[in-house]
Amino acid sequence: MEDILISEKSGMAAASQGLSMSSSSHDNGRENFRERLLDIDYNLGDLEVEQLKFLCQDLVSRKNLEKCSSASDIFEHLLARKLLSEEDPFLLAELLYIIKQNSLLKYLHYTKEQVENLLPTKRKVSLFRNLLYEMSENIDSEILKSMIFLQKESMPKMQMTSLSFLGHLEKQAQIGEDDLKVLEDLCAKVAPSLGRKIEKYKKEKAFQVVTSPVDKETESLPQGKEEVFSCSDVQQFLGALPASSLKSPVYKMDRKCRGQCVIINNHSFTVTSLSERRGTQKDAECLTHVFKWLGFNVNIYNDVTKENLEEVLIKFQSHPDHADGDCFVFCVLTHGKFGAVYSSDGVLIPIREIMSHFTALQCPGLADKPKLFFIQACQGEEIQLSVSIEADAINPEPTHPPLQNSVPNEADFLLGLATVPGYVSFRHTTEGSWYIQSLYNHLKDLVPRHEDILSILTAVNDDVSRRGGTRKQMPQPAFTLRKILIFPVPEEEL
Repeated sequence: MEDILISEKSGMAAASQGLSMSSSSHDNGRENFRERLLDIDYNLGDLEVEQLKFLCQDLVSRKNLEKCSSASDIFEHLLARKLLSEEDPFLLAELLYIIKQNSLLKYLHYTKEQVENLLPTKRKVSLFRNLLYEMSENIDSEILKSMIFLQKESMPKMQMTSLSFLGHLEKQAQIGEDDLKVLEDLCAKVAPSLGRKIEKYKKEKAFQVVTSPVDKETESLPQGKEEVFSCSDVQQFLGALPASSLKSPVYKMDRKCRGQCVIINNHSFTVTSLSERRGTQKDAECLTHVFKWLGFNVNIYNDVTKENLEEVLIKFQSHPDHADGDCFVFCVLTHGKFGAVYSSDGVLIPIREIMSHFTALQCPGLADKPKLFFIQACQGEEIQLSVSIEADAINPEPTHPPLQNSVPNEADFLLGLATVPGYVSFRHTTEGSWYIQSLYNHLKDLVPRHEDILSILTAVNDDVSRRGGTRKQMPQPAFTLRKILIFPVPEEEL
């Protein structure tokens, strides 16, 4: 979502508008419901108010929403329409969950996990509204600028956020619940990865339609009228749909532990041809934070020689915790060239050789479990760069075998490379590499939205490909995953 300034809102001003404080005393020691709503109002800024107004457009008239200047104003409309009450505050809990204000759920006596569990049956914000909001969060300033340029003739002469841009398209009837062609065309031209969200929405909507329960009022058909589709017809139709359009198989992620994460972090090298990798510590720290947050037991090794690497590989090939783990992650931060990475003593080690230690035959504890490998290293020729950016490339190769050759010929592997074959990857000397920083940020942002790992890596590709001006980089994943991999949402925010 495009960045905008958020101004602090005075508690006195908030109290003087919208919700009025009730004069009645606490009932059995409980806070008055309106007081709790006012506490929520105090904690929401101008940005969150605009987000709530957008999400409530199907519940409150646009005219009334336009007059709302605070969250309490919105709450008043929801209360008046009996969409919000002390007995059933779920709608507000759903709204707070969507805009990632989970710390405020305590005022409604909900937890984040409870909201997630109740959403399938109690959802009040439409799939369409959710889609637009979710897309707005993934439209950065550059994408927004390009979309506005393409729609210039129908755009008002005013500064717009990604949310107001999508709202304008809807208001002008250019997009709708069943008509997303304009948005699909825009995404295809400037942000192809966002098209996956639209496809996901269409499948969810189709599934919602064919599985909706029958209203009691329409349960009985008038005499002489026949059903257009019988129950058996619907079941047959569902059976004919591809598995991906209903519920694709998902890797099990509920064992005793999430699993082991290994980070090989090479900063210094004993051979003069390999320079120090300044900035790699930032990458190692970010990977440590995000994978610990996801529940992994993180093991970091610095400046690893070939001999040390072999010891690490053997140790984790037979690690006893694999039996109770869901997954395995192995990250390498070093110099490299296509299909191989350098140890700290200058030995070139094929990526395939590293991954082969964890096949089902060599590592039975990880059989049928996802094994993820992330490699931050160049895969091609070195180039001259500015002082603050360096290349992780040594000795270019003139020809390159297919990337898939680096992945073992068996299921459940994923290899994420910082760059496509033949090209360098970039690393800032203080802020870390483009690829690892993007991977960190997108795991942090998209795991809580239940995105699968391939969707996350697609977003990483899109992000990294837009960096650098004249210097470009395109990450590339290769995989033999058989199922969808979705990390459980951590209880704490990162």
